[in-house]
Amino acid sequence: MILTVTPNPSLDRTYEVPSLDRGEVLRAQSDRIDPGGKGVNVSRAVAAAGFRTTAVLPLGGGTGTVLAELLGAQGVDVTAVSISGRTRSNVSLVEPDGTLTKVNSPGPELSPQESELMLETVRTCAGSPAWIACCGSLPRGLAPGWYAELVARAHEAGARVALDASGPALLAALPARPDVIKPNAAELAEAVGRPLSTLADAVKAAEELRSLGAGAVLATLGADGQLLVCAEGTFYGTAPADVVRSTVGAGDAALAGFLIAGGSGAPALASALAHGAAAVQLPGTAMPIPSELRPDAVHVTQDLPLGLRLSAPAAL
Repeated sequence: MILTVTPNPSLDRTYEVPSLDRGEVLRAQSDRIDPGGKGVNVSRAVAAAGFRTTAVLPLGGGTGTVLAELLGAQGVDVTAVSISGRTRSNVSLVEPDGTLTKVNSPGPELSPQESELMLETVRTCAGSPAWIACCGSLPRGLAPGWYAELVARAHEAGARVALDASGPALLAALPARPDVIKPNAAELAEAVGRPLSTLADAVKAAEELRSLGAGAVLATLGADGQLLVCAEGTFYGTAPADVVRSTVGAGDAALAGFLIAGGSGAPALASALAHGAAAVQLPGTAMPIPSELRPDAVHVTQDLPLGLRLSAPAAL
């Protein structure tokens, strides 16, 4: 079983539009509403793959109720931490070429009591899952060190922890030694304080984060594939995507694939690649089911093309 923690979940409404014209009335070709937040998406992907998952969420207001109902309908168990604020809503606009424009609400502010209740809820659940995935931005009221405290409590309870965070929250959590972290290229560059132009740059940055405490680094590099730097070695892989419909949640699907395949080594990276490639070909934040995966099309190697220039260089 995989437990996920999403401190700032949301309801995500996605519109597919023929073009994004500023100041005009846009007529959507389709729309959908999905439970949102990085950890929420990881749970949805785990459930879609046929595995058990529980999502720990701070929920409040009508949007919180709808969010829990939607997750239940998708096979995700929800452990709700009741908060006085209202769960946020986000909006995404997707153009035919896959270009995404997203508006994220800041979300509610959690009180010190609600923050502690979240931490204790995770601690009490930490004895049974194979992994705890802690994902996403921190809402107002939670200090950057909140994830570090969560990792420490989870480890004390015997759980392995995957962390998908960025900025000060990521750096503050590294001394707590999360078992794996999952930055994208921009987050990796931000963490080391310099731009990344090549795969070699990304490898060096991942090695630095391991030296600061991360057990392993799974870096999602968009169209350039994924990189895994871990105790077993350094691995790089790619997977084809025939049509890119939406990149929202693709990294979350990749993390889910990585964890359900054991969370270490080349087989887990291959699973992450298959899930990520399938996710970008689906609308909104839909998560792939097993029949939509193409594991035979995945390529993983330890013979890294270090000179590969990233198609979207990560600048600061």
